[in-house]
Amino acid sequence: MKSVKFYKNSAIKLGSKVLKKTAIKGAEEMAITQEKLIELLNMDLELEYSAAIQYINHAAVMTGAAYGDIIKELKIHATEEIQHAMTLCDQIDYLGAMPSVNVGKIQTSRDNEEMLRQDLDGQEDAIRRYKTRIEQAEQLKEFALAQQLRNILAIEQEHAMDLIQALGR
Repeated sequence: MKSVKFYKNSAIKLGSKVLKKTAIKGAEEMAITQEKLIELLNMDLELEYSAAIQYINHAAVMTGAAYGDIIKELKIHATEEIQHAMTLCDQIDYLGAMPSVNVGKIQTSRDNEEMLRQDLDGQEDAIRRYKTRIEQAEQLKEFALAQQLRNILAIEQEHAMDLIQALGR
C-alpha cells in the first residue's frame, strides 16, 4: 500500500481509488479526545436521567385499559434508564471525571400516542448516540467502556421495539 498524505483541499490517490475532501473531513470529525468523550458521555448521562423521569411521568399520566401493558413496560424502562445512568456514572468516574448531575430536556403530554412518540424519538436518538459513542470509545482503545455502551445500546433497542409495537407500527 502506498503512503498517503492528507491535504484538506485536494483529492488523494490511493491505489486506484480517489479519496475526496469529504472523506477526509469525515475522518477528521471521527477523531476524538478523552476529554471530548467524557463531555459526550456526560451529555448521554443527562439524557438518561431525563429519560427515566419522562418514563415515570408518562406511566403516571397515561390512561385507558388499552394502555395497561405499555404502562407496565414504561415503568420497567424507567428503572433500566436509571441503571444506564449508574453505568455511565461509573465509567465517567473511571475515566477520571465528575459525572454530571444535570438533567436533559423532558417532554410531556396528556395524549397517550404523543407520549409514546416522544419516548420513541428519545430512544431513536439514544440508539444513534450510543452507536457513535461505541466507535469513539474503541478509537481511544477504551474497550471495556465500549462493551458497557453495547449493553446499554441493546436495551435501548429493546425499548424502541416495545414502543414501535405499542404504536402499532
